[in-house]
Amino acid sequence: MSSQLLVLASTSIYRYELLKRLQLPFETAAPNVDETPFPNESARATSVRLSQEKARIVAADYSDALIIGSDQVALLEDQQLGKPLTHDNAVKQLRAMRGKTTHFYTALTLLNSRTNKIQTEVAENYVTFRNLSDAEIENYLLKEQPYHCAGSAKSEGLGIALISQMSGGDPNALIGLPLILLINMLHRENVRLF
Repeated sequence: MSSQLLVLASTSIYRYELLKRLQLPFETAAPNVDETPFPNESARATSVRLSQEKARIVAADYSDALIIGSDQVALLEDQQLGKPLTHDNAVKQLRAMRGKTTHFYTALTLLNSRTNKIQTEVAENYVTFRNLSDAEIENYLLKEQPYHCAGSAKSEGLGIALISQMSGGDPNALIGLPLILLINMLHRENVRLF
């Protein structure tokens, strides 16, 4: 059983709540990463790069820890959708996604800062949005204000009402932290949950 500190390289309350479900002690640290995609970078590649950057930045402050980095990028018809940050951008994203299927890539990195071993995997989810009216979009955004969520919808909250169907291997991935992948990575670092 590993005695290393577990560190979540995120300030997301949703990732924090998901990680708490594993009942392991952990700390959080802010990674402060520019999440702008590189020119011609695929959505999958952006999510992988950012999850690794987050873990590496936090590793600079932790010499003997297992550091979790995660990043999510949404892809709609070859266009990356990041965090909208503003109401107007969120309206544009949800209007573009209504009645369509959006592909969400959630990359997960586990970095052992003692050994420099890095594991990265990507969970994929497909989400089909209902054919929402402008009024439904506006009302949803006013109630939930999901301006820091890729794709402008919180599936763990009221955003579930925007979705007509979803598929993927890990429902937690859509919220931002693929727990099934993480448990497998932790096992490879000799961390057991029970």
